[in-house]
Amino acid sequence: MHGPESDKATTSTAIDPALSLTHTLREAARHGERAVLLCSFQKEESVLLDELLRLDQGTGRAVKIVTIDTGVLFEETLATWRAFEERFGVKIEVQDASGAGGPWTGPEHCCSAAKVAALERALQDAEGWITGIRREQGPTRAHTELIERDERRGLYKYNPLAHWTEKDLWRRIHERDLPYNPLHDQGYESIGCAPCTQPGSGREGRWAGTDKTECGLHVEHVG
Repeated sequence: MHGPESDKATTSTAIDPALSLTHTLREAARHGERAVLLCSFQKEESVLLDELLRLDQGTGRAVKIVTIDTGVLFEETLATWRAFEERFGVKIEVQDASGAGGPWTGPEHCCSAAKVAALERALQDAEGWITGIRREQGPTRAHTELIERDERRGLYKYNPLAHWTEKDLWRRIHERDLPYNPLHDQGYESIGCAPCTQPGSGREGRWAGTDKTECGLHVEHVG
C-alpha cells in the first residue's frame, strides 16, 4: 500500500478541524482491518468513532477498535464502554494489562509497562494507528502532526484531532448527541486509571503530584 497523502494533511497553515478529521480518517481507513483505533473512552473517542463510522460506503467499519483494560478503570469508563458499543454498533477488542500481582495502585505500582506491552500486541501486523492526541493537551503533544510515521513500529500514526480544541470537541458531541464519559462533567478533562487520575484541566489530573505526564504509549512526543 502506498503511503498516505501526508503533505496535504500537514502543511496547511489554516487547517479546518472538521475537514482535517474526515480527511485523516479516510487516509487511515485505507488500511482496512490493518488500521487500529486505540479507544480510551474519553471525549476524543466519542468524536473519532462517530466520524469513522460515517465514512463513505462503510469503509471505517473495517478498522479494528481496541481498548487496553488495566483492571482499574473507573466504573464510569466501563459504563461508557458499554454505551459506545450500543450506540455505534461495534465490538471493541480488549488487550489485557491488569496487574498479575494484584490491582495497580498508582505511580508506585503503575500499569505503564503492562500497558505498553498490550499496545504492542494490539499493533502487531498493523499498518496504521489512530489516536486521540491533540496539540492542545500539553507541551509533550504540541507539535503533533495529522499523519506521522512511526519508524520504530513500521507504521503510520494518524492523529485526526491534532488541531481540535476542547471547544471543538464539545460542540460536536452536543450537536450529534454523542455518548461521552460522565467523568468529564465532574472536572476530569483527561481520564486514565482510577488510582492515578484526579480532576484537572488538560492532563494535570493524570499522575497528579508527580513529574509524570505520559503513560508510555506516546513517548515519541516527549521532548
